Amino acid sequence: MYDMEKHCRVLELDKILTMLSECCGCDNSKQQALSIRPTDDFDTAAERMKLTTDAAQLAARFGTPSVYGIKDVTTNVRRAQVGSSMTLGELLDVARVLKAIRGAVEYRAECENAETSLDDMFHTLTPNLELESLITDSILSEEELADTASAELRDIRRKIRNTEAGIRGQLDKIIRSPATSKYLQDQLITMRDGRFVVPVKAEHRNEIKGMVHDTSASGATFFIEPAAVVEANNEIRILKAREREEINRIIAAMSSQVGSFAPYLCESFEMLMKLDVCFAKAKLARKMRAETPTLTKKGAIILKQARHPLIDSTKIVPTDIAVGGEYDTLVVTGPNTGGKTVTIKTAGLLTLMAACGLMIPALSTSSVCICDAVFADIGDEQSIEQSLSTFSSHMTNIIKILEDVTPNCLVLMDELGAGTDPVEGAALAIAIIERLRKIGCKTIATTHYAEIKMFALQTPGVENASCEFDVASLKPTYRLLTGVPGRSNAFAISQRLGMRDDIIARAGELISNENARFEDVVSKLEESRQEMERELEQLRADRAAAQAYRREAEDMRRRVEAEKNREVEQAKAESRRLIEKVNYQAQQLLDELDEIKKQKNSENFADLAARARAQVKSGVNTLYETADPIEEKKQTYILPRKLVSGDTVLINSLGREGTVISPPDNSGNALVQAGIMKMKVPVSDLRLVEKQKVTYSGSAKHTGGVSKKVTSAAERSASTEIDLRGMTTEEALMDLDAFIDNCVLSGLNLITVIHGKGTGALRTAVQKHLRAHKNVRTFRLGVFGEGESGVTIAELK
Repeated sequence: MYDMEKHCRVLELDKILTMLSECCGCDNSKQQALSIRPTDDFDTAAERMKLTTDAAQLAARFGTPSVYGIKDVTTNVRRAQVGSSMTLGELLDVARVLKAIRGAVEYRAECENAETSLDDMFHTLTPNLELESLITDSILSEEELADTASAELRDIRRKIRNTEAGIRGQLDKIIRSPATSKYLQDQLITMRDGRFVVPVKAEHRNEIKGMVHDTSASGATFFIEPAAVVEANNEIRILKAREREEINRIIAAMSSQVGSFAPYLCESFEMLMKLDVCFAKAKLARKMRAETPTLTKKGAIILKQARHPLIDSTKIVPTDIAVGGEYDTLVVTGPNTGGKTVTIKTAGLLTLMAACGLMIPALSTSSVCICDAVFADIGDEQSIEQSLSTFSSHMTNIIKILEDVTPNCLVLMDELGAGTDPVEGAALAIAIIERLRKIGCKTIATTHYAEIKMFALQTPGVENASCEFDVASLKPTYRLLTGVPGRSNAFAISQRLGMRDDIIARAGELISNENARFEDVVSKLEESRQEMERELEQLRADRAAAQAYRREAEDMRRRVEAEKNREVEQAKAESRRLIEKVNYQAQQLLDELDEIKKQKNSENFADLAARARAQVKSGVNTLYETADPIEEKKQTYILPRKLVSGDTVLINSLGREGTVISPPDNSGNALVQAGIMKMKVPVSDLRLVEKQKVTYSGSAKHTGGVSKKVTSAAERSASTEIDLRGMTTEEALMDLDAFIDNCVLSGLNLITVIHGKGTGALRTAVQKHLRAHKNVRTFRLGVFGEGESGVTIAELK
């Protein structure tokens, strides 16, 4: 008969269940966790795993419901159901359970509405806030009931307190009275047998009339109840009795209510314990960094990146283990301390954990078959009392396994055939493996025998595997290499440890040629495997880098596309906004012009028209700037030479020309005169204006071919216009003469003289000068759009 407890203990499932119990919140759920056993029923295992998975998902998002410290109250509750009264402590335990039940219900209500396999257990929970509040409000501790438990109890205790206060008042008079205090041993009030007394000296016991209730151990003090308070003490005795009766009545009433709720309370407590175990499994999975595997009825066991849960997670090396698919038997070879035993223990323990509904420390892509049983022959169980050697102990276990094993079982055997003659042991091991294969179970066995390695190479359905060992460092890597037979590396390890070379060489000579050739083949296979593995790792790294570059390029393309679309949409929106704004401002200008036309007959029409023209010009400029919002790129300007006094410069920020009066100072500011204004301007805001040199030949009377260069300060960027505003009459007429001469030499016919309106003195002087000038044919005042009376338009000869 299958001894489940023995094989679970060999695979250390009991230690996992102990870890699980430590994650539980109360003693009852801890006992349930320790009593969990693997199931051989697939549906039961799948249900257990589903509960654990759902609990882990809820715990990860919303935490876990608290059942910390509650006690099993089912026995006391059933006793109350048949009419027995409970103690105050037992009632408080019931209140704590009711609080935990209510908390679990509220916890599920706060979670999202997504259905889980835990919902049936949550829905079974039946809270009773009324009973919970009654108990917690009425009971202060395990020894004391609150005054508010009933009106009668409150009244009785009030009378007791009043009576006690009266007694204390009378006794205070006795102990403070000069006539009686001298008879007292101490001036204090004490109690004996529930009655108030005073300590009286033995020699004066007759001086205080009353009842003696006690004496001191030495006999020097008598505790006397004065006659004046006897009736009051009797009254307290009666009230105390009534208090006890009322307390018993209240407890009985609360016990009756608990008893009437007993079926729901017991069922809810049972469900609460099951929920606590489920969430304990979730907590353990989080500690182990475990995942939910795929469960199968009769499939392969495929563990990917599996870790033994009892080994430090920072030291364990994850490994891949598979059996039951393309091959039903896995033969694991390799040196001692290489990890063979840990490998088969990991496979067995994780299979048992999955059958218990525990998530396993492996990737979620792992697959576990729910076996009928898991057999394990691991370790040395030799017994001196039973006269069993190591070999005998192993054979006893294996014989028992062969008797109990069924097709859907997992058999784990460590050092199969060891402890006896190697030839016989290897032959016996092969025979055992063949027998297990005929039964149809899944088998993982460890060995050192080359014969078993050869058997695995030659037999379909049997696969070799080895635990990798680094000979250079004499350390195992603990990686399981499926498909590669392992080497014991005894010679290499001994040589590294300092064994003489001649001894190593002689040992090599003693190995049979067949075994030597086999070891050479295994060695070459190992070298080829390591080389291919290095190349594979490089290819994986290259592919990962290429994929990363591809993702980066794709992300950049998406960002550029999104940015382009965003810019287009912004441009469209800005265009619509500009069109609307230009249309609005243009309409405003048209409305203003219509308003001025209506007032053309008014006395101040000229002023209105002048202001309108200025507004129109400003408005048009604004419209132009609004309609063409593209800003020209700023160009860095560098002066071709240092500025000196007399240079003509353009003040870039003002758009006007001026003359340098003094060169730049230490702060980089030059004094510039523009018209009548003198200002300090930063050199960075100045542009040097190089004057064009005009060369002309004299008329007929200069027939000698004499040429003359004329450079006039009156030259402007607009050569048909001169601005005389701000000048004195003499300055203006001098500049005007020079300007007319230059225009005549340049062949210009029409010029504009800007003199402003002001008082009209400059306009009169200019027109008088033009009338007498020999190069001026006619002149007139400007009209609307030209500057009106602020300018004079002259036609040259």
